[in-house]
Amino acid sequence: MLITPRKIINLALITLVVANLCLSYHLARYLNTPCSPGAPANVLIEKGQSVGNIAQTLRKNGFLKDTRTFRLAYSFYYRPRFLRAGEYRFEPPVNPKKIILQMVAGKVLLHTITIPEGLTCKEIATLLEEKAFPILGSFLEACLKTELISDLDPRAHNLEGYLFPETYHFPRGTEAVELVRAMVEQFRKNFSPDDLARANQLNLAVREIVTLASLIEKETSKPEEKPLVSAVLHNRLRLGMKLDCDPTIIYALKLEGRFDGNLRLKDKSLASPYNTYLYRGLPPGPICNPGRDSLQAALHPAPVDYLYFVSRNDGSHVFSRSYQEHLKAVSRYQLKNHRNLR
Repeated sequence: MLITPRKIINLALITLVVANLCLSYHLARYLNTPCSPGAPANVLIEKGQSVGNIAQTLRKNGFLKDTRTFRLAYSFYYRPRFLRAGEYRFEPPVNPKKIILQMVAGKVLLHTITIPEGLTCKEIATLLEEKAFPILGSFLEACLKTELISDLDPRAHNLEGYLFPETYHFPRGTEAVELVRAMVEQFRKNFSPDDLARANQLNLAVREIVTLASLIEKETSKPEEKPLVSAVLHNRLRLGMKLDCDPTIIYALKLEGRFDGNLRLKDKSLASPYNTYLYRGLPPGPICNPGRDSLQAALHPAPVDYLYFVSRNDGSHVFSRSYQEHLKAVSRYQLKNHRNLR
């Protein structure tokens, strides 16, 4: 049989197609074959790692055996899409295809942190350290980025009061300022244009509303009591009475690093602009980061004429209109327990 050049070319093409089909079948089978079973693991892919280095990292973490076939399968099916850097969570059973698709999409592991209501900036920083939340940079330095809130509060010298309590989700390596920016944005979402209009109606600046909310936040954790506490504070401000708010002294002591968990009678004479037992009006700024209920209570105090309240020592309070009523409540709930709280 005469073998012509055309037959040789056709045979070569057929051989190439068959080889390509065999390779495609082999790679497809490889991609869909589950990796060795094991425990879930987080895998960190550094920026700038080559596909070969990524394969080695996956192998070291028990998710690959054949790094060469992994590289080949990636090149054959997924290039020029990139395998993105970041921290990934892989949970067996998983196969190379799922790994590649997750990395091509950049579906990195998100770390979760819940910021409770009523923490100061410094306490949030401590919480982040205790939870080992993986951010880059200093959180407290990021809290000095007052340009994030200057349109609402041009007097702010830090972001105290504007770091909204919420649950946040961020990937490893997020800059601290990005976390702070997200918290301020969340504050904005919870302080609407209608809220701003209401503050103007009360003839109060945003800073004053947030400061009031921070006092309410520290005075009671009960949502139903917040408008009542707000009413007491608003009424006292309107009448020119001192607020006599213990949490403001505690905040002042914390600023000086002198609060040991106990508030003493002598602390009421503390020389600090935050001491509302010495000075009339609101303290210079927020004393914590309040939640939505406290912000709304500051904007909408209950329509009552209470001027005093005292703790029942069970988380609730007794509210009074007159000093005589207040003294009776103090005698009933505080003096018998030898507590020095108002």
